[in-house]
Order: sequence, then C-alpha cells, then structure tokens
Amino acid sequence: MFDLATKTGARLQEVGAILATAESCTGGGVAATITSIAGSSAWFDCGFVTYSNQSKTRLLGVQTDTLEQYGAVSEPVVTEMAEGALARSNATITVAISGIAGPDGGSADKPVGTVWFAWAVQGKPTVTSLCFFSGDRTEIQQQAVTQALEGVLAYLPV
Repeated sequence: MFDLATKTGARLQEVGAILATAESCTGGGVAATITSIAGSSAWFDCGFVTYSNQSKTRLLGVQTDTLEQYGAVSEPVVTEMAEGALARSNATITVAISGIAGPDGGSADKPVGTVWFAWAVQGKPTVTSLCFFSGDRTEIQQQAVTQALEGVLAYLPV
C-alpha cells in the first residue's frame, strides 16, 4: 500500500492537485497511509473521520434527510461527504468512503463488506463506486483504502 500511496502522491504533485479525505468505515486509514509518505503536506490538506451520522452532518454538511432516507452506506451520502470535504478544505480532489467493515452491522441489502466511494473534483461531476469486499474487518478496511487511492489516480487528469 505504501507504493500505491507514493504513486498517488507523485501524481497529485505532478498535476498540482491537493487531496482531502472524508472517511467513515476506514477510520482515517486513507489519511494515515497518505501521510506516511514524507513530504505529503505538499499534496494532502486534511482528513475528516466522520464515523457517526452526526459528525457527517456537522463536519461535512451531509443532510439529515439524506441519511434518514438512504442510510450512511449509500451513494447519496458518500456523494455529499465528498462534496462537503471539497467545500470545507483547501483540496482540489476528495475521496469519501462509507461502508460496513464488520464483523457486525450487515444486512441482507447491505452485507458486511459493502463499501461506497465518491471522488469529487472542483468543476467536475462527482464519481461514485460501489464495492463488495470480503475478509475480516482489517482486510475489508485495507481493500477500501486501496480502492480509494486507485480511484484518486483514475480520476486525476491524464
């Protein structure tokens, strides 16, 4: 994962982009991975760890109605998280993650391993992705961090 974070940082710096994260189920794992790279302050602004619904609303501006209608693990919520992080930081690109890392909390509709992602860039439409990961809690979180960074790379300008 260190190599992926290094590659992500180099690409962010190359295109002059600044990253911020809005994380729930990864608990700051993306921000921790990014900041393990020396010099990351040149391309990383901040990370929001919004584990509770209240923090998603208070810190990122996620609408209470959105949370009530769709639940925290949903496309509309991660979209609002990513866009809220963009509006509340100095970032030019953000990634948001909300999912069910387990071992509890899953349902028939949203089993353990269900993770929604959103990437927001100033002046571009927000992109979302739904993934289903397997493994224990740590493995699901690690897969989500990898997917988040790969998505940042994919969404940056060529």
